Formats: sequence, C-alpha cells, structure tokens
Amino acid sequence: MTERKGIVTFKGGPLTLEGRPVTVGQPAAPFTALGTNLAPVALEQFAGKVVVISSVPSLDTPVCDAQTRRFNQEATRLGADTVVLTISMDLPFAQARWCGAAGVDRVITLSDHRNASFGLAYGLLVKELRLLARAVLVIDRQGRVSYFQLVPEIAQEPDYESVLAHIRTL
Repeated sequence: MTERKGIVTFKGGPLTLEGRPVTVGQPAAPFTALGTNLAPVALEQFAGKVVVISSVPSLDTPVCDAQTRRFNQEATRLGADTVVLTISMDLPFAQARWCGAAGVDRVITLSDHRNASFGLAYGLLVKELRLLARAVLVIDRQGRVSYFQLVPEIAQEPDYESVLAHIRTL
C-alpha cells in the first residue's frame, strides 16, 4: 500500500495518507460506500454526470459542517447534471441524523467506514486517525478526474471559489 507522509497536517502535526494518489486527467477510480439507508452506492451510478466529491474527516466538526453546508447551498445552482457527494468515515446513521438537523438535502452523504474503499482508491485515508483527509474532487461526464484539491491543513476549509470556477467550465 502506498503511504505518503507529511502532505497534510492536523493543527500543524504531520499525517500519513494511505492509498493511491490522485492525478488530474486519470479515469476516476471505482469505489463503493454506504448511503444513509445502508445501501451500497457505487461511483458508477453517477456515470454521465459531473460528480463533485467533498471528502471530510467527520460531519460532527465545525469545518466539515461548514464545508458540507456550503456545498449543499451551491448544489442548488449547479444544475441537474451535477451531483455533490460528501464522503466521511462517519456511520450512515450519524450522517442521516446530521443532515436532518442541518437541513442538508441537496448533498448525498456517503460513509466510507466499512472498508475505506474511497479513501484508499483516492489516497485520502489518514493512517493515524482512520479518517479521510479534507479534499475536493470533480469527475467530469467522461468519468475522468478533472479537478483535485487536497487541503494541506485538515482543520481549514477548501478554496470553494476555485472548485466552483472549475465546475462552471464543464
């Protein structure tokens, strides 16, 4: 398994990422995660759409909460052929509870807790915490990674404007 040390930090402390690193232009790696109803959801189910993947450590933290709420708000303006996924290691039950309390209804939350299929496929599994690193990916209609933003400090939000500007080009 590929390990990359020090690419991301948490409050300044270096962490190790496990899995295959992402390269813009590569075909999107397949993965399966669990929906809030415990049903498996595979990336291939969104074939032909623009897929925005917001990877967060845990919805129960202020930065992840803000990031998911922001993408939920933006999803209303992205059009019917764009789907926004938020993936974390939170249990599906916790994700469903959080979405209900936060009024999040445009973002699809997925749990990678079972086997870290997403985290390992995209090199975003934090070894020390068994959480996902904060990142945003965009997969184009042809199924290729067209944008990738790995947030170097997990406790900070991504550059939303950069992501949104890229989506508008698709």
